[in-house]
Amino acid sequence: MAITRQLHVVDDDDDSTLLNVAFATSDRINLDQHFGSARSFTIYGIDPERSKLLQVSEFGELKQDGNEDKLAEKIAMLEGCIAVYCRACGASAVRQLMAHGIQPVKVNDEAEIAELISALQFELKQGPSSWLAKALRSHQLSSPSRFDDMEAEGWNE
Repeated sequence: MAITRQLHVVDDDDDSTLLNVAFATSDRINLDQHFGSARSFTIYGIDPERSKLLQVSEFGELKQDGNEDKLAEKIAMLEGCIAVYCRACGASAVRQLMAHGIQPVKVNDEAEIAELISALQFELKQGPSSWLAKALRSHQLSSPSRFDDMEAEGWNE
């Protein structure tokens, strides 16, 4: 199923150091959706000190029917995310997410996204778990350095 609506937050902030994390949600407040049948995802940029809404993508009503065709567009939409938090995630979806460098994080009980972001920020400050440490290393390797940015701009005298 295709994306029915999408919001991208546009501003002049440099968000290249933020870690993009997605949350499967029906109301943009609570983590309350299964990955495969999630009606929408909210993506935040997160670092130890701040969080920022970056994107909301809506897919409409989806069933938990085992139809894996619907996963490809969701995974493509999550490009650049280090993780996706959800209530549940099937084995095939887990394999596909991991192949794209996206860690599925299962949360057993309904939780508020703000609380999950706070917990993730606390973990970033205290020392990341193994999956988060791996994601941080991958993010640092894929982020261009400021010198690369300057070189790309060119030199004018």
